[in-house]
Amino acid sequence: MSISLTHFFIGTLFAHYTIMKIAVPEWQGRISPVLDVASKIVLVEIEDHRELQRQEDSSIPTNPWARAEALHQRGVEVLICGAVSWPLESALQSAQIQVVSNICGPIDAVLAAFRDGRLHETTFSMPGCCGRRRRLRGRNRRGQAWN
Repeated sequence: MSISLTHFFIGTLFAHYTIMKIAVPEWQGRISPVLDVASKIVLVEIEDHRELQRQEDSSIPTNPWARAEALHQRGVEVLICGAVSWPLESALQSAQIQVVSNICGPIDAVLAAFRDGRLHETTFSMPGCCGRRRRLRGRNRRGQAWN
Protein backbone atom coordinates (compact mmCIF):
# COMPACT_ATOMS: atom_id res chain seq x y z
CA MET A 1 0.00 0.00 0.00
CA SER A 2 1.13 3.54 -0.44
CA ILE A 3 0.29 6.93 0.98
CA SER A 4 0.71 10.27 -0.70
CA LEU A 5 3.22 12.28 1.28
CA THR A 6 1.20 15.24 2.53
CA HIS A 7 1.36 17.80 5.29
CA PHE A 8 -1.47 15.92 7.03
CA PHE A 9 0.45 12.67 7.03
CA ILE A 10 3.67 14.23 8.31
CA GLY A 11 1.63 15.77 11.12
CA THR A 12 0.18 12.32 11.83
CA LEU A 13 3.69 10.84 11.97
CA PHE A 14 4.75 13.42 14.53
CA ALA A 15 1.56 12.89 16.56
CA HIS A 16 2.43 9.21 17.02
CA TYR A 17 6.09 9.57 17.92
CA THR A 18 7.69 11.34 20.85
CA ILE A 19 11.10 10.93 19.23
CA MET A 20 11.44 9.82 15.61
CA LYS A 21 14.63 8.51 14.04
CA ILE A 22 15.13 9.29 10.36
CA ALA A 23 17.84 7.97 8.04
CA VAL A 24 19.08 9.88 5.00
CA PRO A 25 21.76 8.57 2.60
CA GLU A 26 24.37 11.31 2.11
CA TRP A 27 26.66 12.18 -0.80
CA GLN A 28 28.54 15.50 -0.77
CA GLY A 29 26.03 17.13 1.58
CA ARG A 30 23.02 16.10 -0.51
CA ILE A 31 20.62 13.18 -0.61
CA SER A 32 22.48 10.36 -2.35
CA PRO A 33 20.96 9.79 -5.81
CA VAL A 34 20.86 5.99 -5.31
CA LEU A 35 20.30 4.50 -1.87
CA ASP A 36 21.68 1.08 -2.80
CA VAL A 37 25.24 2.36 -3.29
CA ALA A 38 25.31 5.10 -0.64
CA SER A 39 28.32 4.63 1.61
CA LYS A 40 27.24 7.10 4.31
CA ILE A 41 23.91 7.35 6.14
CA VAL A 42 22.96 10.32 8.29
CA LEU A 43 20.82 9.36 11.30
CA VAL A 44 18.68 12.15 12.74
CA GLU A 45 16.49 12.15 15.83
CA ILE A 46 13.54 14.54 15.74
CA GLU A 47 11.17 15.53 18.51
CA ASP A 48 8.31 18.05 18.19
CA HIS A 49 9.51 19.27 14.77
CA ARG A 50 13.04 19.99 15.97
CA GLU A 51 16.27 18.12 15.51
CA LEU A 52 17.71 16.61 18.68
CA GLN A 53 20.73 14.73 17.42
CA ARG A 54 22.54 13.95 14.17
CA GLN A 55 25.25 11.40 13.48
CA GLU A 56 26.89 9.91 10.41
CA ASP A 57 27.27 6.17 9.95
CA SER A 58 29.59 4.68 7.33
CA SER A 59 29.35 1.10 8.61
CA ILE A 60 26.06 0.20 6.88
CA PRO A 61 26.31 -3.09 4.91
CA THR A 62 25.72 -3.13 1.15
CA ASN A 63 23.59 -6.30 1.00
CA PRO A 64 19.92 -5.14 0.83
CA TRP A 65 18.65 -7.39 3.64
CA ALA A 66 21.66 -6.70 5.87
CA ARG A 67 21.35 -2.96 5.18
CA ALA A 68 17.67 -2.97 6.13
CA GLU A 69 18.38 -4.97 9.29
CA ALA A 70 21.23 -2.62 10.28
CA LEU A 71 18.94 0.41 9.91
CA HIS A 72 16.21 -1.35 11.87
CA GLN A 73 18.66 -2.16 14.68
CA ARG A 74 19.62 1.52 14.83
CA GLY A 75 15.95 2.37 15.44
CA VAL A 76 15.24 3.99 12.06
CA GLU A 77 11.52 4.51 11.45
CA VAL A 78 11.60 6.64 8.28
CA LEU A 79 14.15 6.62 5.46
CA ILE A 80 14.23 9.56 3.03
CA CYS A 81 16.12 8.75 -0.18
CA GLY A 82 16.53 9.25 -3.90
CA ALA A 83 16.23 6.17 -6.09
CA VAL A 84 15.96 2.77 -4.41
CA SER A 85 15.92 -0.73 -5.93
CA TRP A 86 12.95 -3.04 -5.44
CA PRO A 87 14.97 -5.59 -3.41
CA LEU A 88 16.21 -2.95 -0.96
CA GLU A 89 12.83 -1.27 -0.70
CA SER A 90 11.21 -4.63 0.00
CA ALA A 91 13.80 -5.38 2.67
CA LEU A 92 13.20 -1.98 4.29
CA GLN A 93 9.45 -2.54 4.29
CA SER A 94 9.94 -5.96 5.88
CA ALA A 95 11.99 -4.23 8.60
CA GLN A 96 9.03 -1.88 9.28
CA ILE A 97 10.88 1.17 7.91
CA GLN A 98 8.76 3.69 6.00
CA VAL A 99 10.45 4.74 2.73
CA VAL A 100 10.07 8.20 1.21
CA SER A 101 11.78 7.90 -2.18
CA ASN A 102 12.53 10.08 -5.23
CA ILE A 103 13.73 12.94 -3.03
CA CYS A 104 16.72 15.14 -3.85
CA GLY A 105 18.39 18.21 -2.44
CA PRO A 106 20.69 19.36 0.33
CA ILE A 107 20.23 17.25 3.47
CA ASP A 108 19.53 20.23 5.74
CA ALA A 109 16.83 21.57 3.38
CA VAL A 110 15.23 18.13 2.97
CA LEU A 111 15.13 17.55 6.73
CA ALA A 112 13.66 21.01 7.32
CA ALA A 113 11.00 20.32 4.67
CA PHE A 114 10.20 16.96 6.29
CA ARG A 115 9.83 18.57 9.73
CA ASP A 116 7.61 21.32 8.29
CA GLY A 117 5.47 18.99 6.14
CA ARG A 118 6.77 20.48 2.86
CA LEU A 119 8.59 17.47 1.43
CA HIS A 120 5.87 17.05 -1.21
CA GLU A 121 6.98 20.30 -2.92
CA THR A 122 8.43 19.85 -6.42
CA THR A 123 11.67 21.47 -5.23
CA PHE A 124 12.56 18.13 -3.64
CA SER A 125 11.44 15.89 -6.52
CA MET A 126 14.22 13.96 -8.25
CA PRO A 127 14.86 15.01 -11.86
CA GLY A 128 13.35 12.58 -14.34
CA CYS A 129 10.44 11.61 -12.12
CA CYS A 130 8.10 13.22 -14.67
CA GLY A 131 6.03 14.92 -12.00
CA ARG A 132 5.00 11.65 -10.35
CA ARG A 133 4.13 12.14 -6.72
CA ARG A 134 6.43 10.56 -4.19
CA ARG A 135 4.90 7.88 -2.06
CA LEU A 136 5.44 6.89 1.51
CA ARG A 137 5.45 3.15 1.22
CA GLY A 138 4.19 0.73 3.82
CA ARG A 139 4.27 -3.03 3.79
CA ASN A 140 2.53 -3.71 0.48
CA ARG A 141 3.15 -1.75 -2.73
CA ARG A 142 0.22 -3.31 -4.61
CA GLY A 143 -2.60 -1.97 -2.41
CA GLN A 144 -4.86 1.00 -2.84
CA ALA A 145 -3.79 4.49 -1.74
CA TRP A 146 -4.50 5.00 1.99
CA ASN A 147 -5.93 8.50 1.65
